[in-house]
Amino acid sequence: MIPGPPPTAPSALLKTKTAYSFWFKIYNDFPKAHRYVLGGKIEDYFLGLLENIFISIYLPPETKIPRLVIAISKLDGIKFFLQIAWENKCVPNEKYSTLSGHLDEIGRMLGGWKKGLEKKTPPRS
Repeated sequence: MIPGPPPTAPSALLKTKTAYSFWFKIYNDFPKAHRYVLGGKIEDYFLGLLENIFISIYLPPETKIPRLVIAISKLDGIKFFLQIAWENKCVPNEKYSTLSGHLDEIGRMLGGWKKGLEKKTPPRS
């Protein structure tokens, strides 16, 4: 059984929820011809990112790192496909810039979380 949510959610999860809410507004304005393929791909990666961060909260420290690696790869996927969407004029410049700033900050948070765990967790031999 999974315990209830932590008293205060980690800042990486809160920042990702904020970024997702911003993305959700962009997704609603996505050109119809690209909404379900390219927009859907970004949506899937975003949901995977949220899911992996959320699951990481409840895992024991020694099993968090692999899950965070998956979350970081989901974040990289969002950045990659978002850039393709922007290059093809599916996302306006200002919204792309704002969302990219959120994603960069999330990347720093996840990287810091992973590094902190790596320092605390002895390597397996």
